[in-house]
Amino acid sequence: MESKPGSIFRKIIMVVWILVIIVSVALYIIYHKSITPETISAFLKKAQDYVIVSYFIISMVRGFTLLPNTPLVLAGTLLFPEKLLMVFLISMFGILFSSAMIYYFSEYMGFDNFFETKYPGKIKSIRNKLNGKAGVFFVVVWSFFPLVPTDAVCYVAGSVRMNIIKFLIAVFAGELVLVSFYIWVGKKITTLF
Repeated sequence: MESKPGSIFRKIIMVVWILVIIVSVALYIIYHKSITPETISAFLKKAQDYVIVSYFIISMVRGFTLLPNTPLVLAGTLLFPEKLLMVFLISMFGILFSSAMIYYFSEYMGFDNFFETKYPGKIKSIRNKLNGKAGVFFVVVWSFFPLVPTDAVCYVAGSVRMNIIKFLIAVFAGELVLVSFYIWVGKKITTLF
């Protein structure tokens, strides 16, 4: 069976992600005496513009990996405790961009096969809810609830061709509360340290 271009792209991103983790752990093991909170803080202050750009890019491509957004929002809050509005705006823009990409390009990226085989019952249930009268409200609640993957509802909304504007407004409304909460939690964590 021939691989879809999107599944190859997703595999490349996952390999790069894993390599970054492995290299980071190896560098920490080799240079553990040099990697202290003080040196990390000094590096981040010196390279802050690059870190912000990197954070923005990672927020945009997160949807291609189907990784949860929560760690990214918390990381942004911890990295930029003085720029929480910027973290909020980047996070929300990244969520909306990723949601639109999954809505439009799930089949191309191979997500349709992933969701349909991994969660067939849930996908059918979501499809039924989205085709009902309260479909938009369902997206709001689904996007707000942190224990379910928002990417799944994005895929289904695209597959049933829910109105994209209503869909993105619903995702925005649900994620608005959740991202605000994560930023508040992240701010509380930074005040502890």
